[in-house]
Amino acid sequence: MRTYKIADRCFALKAVNDKVYDIYKDFAFDGEPEFEIETTEENIAFEREKSDREREFEGLKPFKFADDYLETLAAYRKLAVKMTEYDTFLFHGSVIAVDGQAYLFTAKSGTGKSTHTRLWRQLLGDRAVMVNDDKPLLRVGEKEVTVYGTPYNGKHNLGCNMSAPLKAICIIERGEQNSIERVTKEDAYSMLLQQVYRPTDPIALSRTLTLIDKACERLSLYRLKANMDISAAELSFSTMSK
Repeated sequence: MRTYKIADRCFALKAVNDKVYDIYKDFAFDGEPEFEIETTEENIAFEREKSDREREFEGLKPFKFADDYLETLAAYRKLAVKMTEYDTFLFHGSVIAVDGQAYLFTAKSGTGKSTHTRLWRQLLGDRAVMVNDDKPLLRVGEKEVTVYGTPYNGKHNLGCNMSAPLKAICIIERGEQNSIERVTKEDAYSMLLQQVYRPTDPIALSRTLTLIDKACERLSLYRLKANMDISAAELSFSTMSK
């Protein structure tokens, strides 16, 4: 069992496979844990069955993922559920911080959210820092939302152990011409609900839905149609940073 700190919460992790601890190494913390996360062989089997079902649904051939990889998914799933008790939820998106303010880009898979944050880094240089490129955690406070880096940084491993106040969430769509507009919670809610981790536990799910509502009240919401040129980054940054 080892101790880590993520999203300002200290917890102990007990894993079956030692390789699971490697993904958390940058978040190691020497402190008294507030709670414990334990993964089991049964959790690994669940993740394997879930992966097989999803691949079959998508028309893909079965793939034998390593047990330690599946266990990392199980560990984060359990952590995400527990974090709802601390006004924190898991979101699928690419987060970049500029001058201390964070911006979260989300979209359907393959639309280009990671490409867009790369364009921001190209545009803004050292002013821009990647917080997380795949599965950040968002904590909803009384007045603001704080976004946190996590060990789950996506296939390019872009992110770090940091936090920043979140200024806006932007939904990206592909378009030949760049355009950006403010949207309401009602306009954005369907996509936000798709991109948030929705626990199967009904109490945790209820907390998550409440947190989405509160986050929308504290953030600016945008929809960006982008052609994946540097001009798209110029437009989105100049608009969202005002």
